[in-house]
Amino acid sequence: MASTIIDSRIFGDMFSDARMRDVWSDENRTAKYLDIERALAKVQGELGIIPKEAADEIVRNCNLSQIDWAKLKAKTEQIGYPIIAVVNQINANCRDKLGEYCHWGATTQDITDTAAVLQMREGLALVEQDLDEIGDALAALAKKYRDTPVIGRSNLQQATPITFGYKMASILAGIDRHRERLQQLKPRVLMGEFGGASGTLSSLEKGAMETQAGLMKELGLAQPLISWHTVRDTIAEVGAFLGLVGGSLGKIAMDVKLMMQTEVAEVFEPFAPGRGSSSTMPQKRNPISCLYIHANISVARQHAAALMDAMVADHERSTGPWEIEWVSLPEIFCLMSGALKQTKFILKGLEVDATRMRANIDITNGLVMSEAVMMGLGPYIGREYAHDLVYDLCRQALADNRPLIEILVDHPEVNKHVTRAQLDAMCDPANNLGQAGVMVDRVLAARR
Repeated sequence: MASTIIDSRIFGDMFSDARMRDVWSDENRTAKYLDIERALAKVQGELGIIPKEAADEIVRNCNLSQIDWAKLKAKTEQIGYPIIAVVNQINANCRDKLGEYCHWGATTQDITDTAAVLQMREGLALVEQDLDEIGDALAALAKKYRDTPVIGRSNLQQATPITFGYKMASILAGIDRHRERLQQLKPRVLMGEFGGASGTLSSLEKGAMETQAGLMKELGLAQPLISWHTVRDTIAEVGAFLGLVGGSLGKIAMDVKLMMQTEVAEVFEPFAPGRGSSSTMPQKRNPISCLYIHANISVARQHAAALMDAMVADHERSTGPWEIEWVSLPEIFCLMSGALKQTKFILKGLEVDATRMRANIDITNGLVMSEAVMMGLGPYIGREYAHDLVYDLCRQALADNRPLIEILVDHPEVNKHVTRAQLDAMCDPANNLGQAGVMVDRVLAARR
């Protein structure tokens, strides 16, 4: 019976993605052990380090369908690690004791670490696909709403107008940086391990480095310059990368949550009958996907920190920090897969109310255009004096509950320098979007 959110029959597909759960499943992990033992035997057989007959027999018996899971569990609990248990079963299935050459010169951590790297490669490929889809969805929103005004917000207060396309493009730029980071980290982290007991491959009298090179080539991984049994920066880097991605997904969820508030109502998660409803308040439309994103990335950040704790390892083989990765690495990948999935759902079906966006700009009776007015008056009366004057006129507009434009038109120090038409232009949000459109175009152009 499942006892965690990730494996829950009820919540599993909301907090994670089935594809990522498969990557980190017992079956796939064990399959990776077998892939490595198979590749090792093949390479060593070709190099003449073990008999070719033994290599062929080991390769033939590195088959997941031959694994006795009850025996694997029992032996793992006895020893503390599953690799010997797997090797025992391969050996037992081989004829004429040829399986004794299985795992030749390797140590448990070599197989475990390399398997984890193979799983990370599969997991990162899924993350890459999701980031591409999220980027495409953001790009489509940025292009469609390039010139759609929406109020910018600072400290949860209305600031100056921007465009919704600009808002989406600014987030898109961060997602594209994550896509770049992913390409940069792959050569560093997709690196196998084959070092033996203390990492020096002292177990092999000949062909040690050739075995290592051949094994990594067979598995499609980078060959390490030196063993990394207790130098775990690459694993922690993957965790840090996923934590950064989570921060960006959280930014999306945070803004959508705030913009879904009843008093704001500018965007909404995709609608489905009954989705986000309340058991007592039928009118509600809760930001369900945003809630799961928030929860997932918060826990994922803790796992990223735990992977950094695992870097503090003792000597050449550690006593405990390594096992932190066994807990945190699968969970951070699975939780992030859920956050990525929920983010794709939101962005691909995001409901945007441009009319409400404009109405929200207008609720202050023009006060959000005070910066534009200040800068417009600056050449006539000085920027600092204009700031203080407009500040006082904004207070008057609030006290009198009148549009700012009317206060400005009536003030002698204003109307003697600028006309009503000039003031109307200053107070028009569409005239004060700055370089929003240019910036959107630059972000979109950089993706090509």
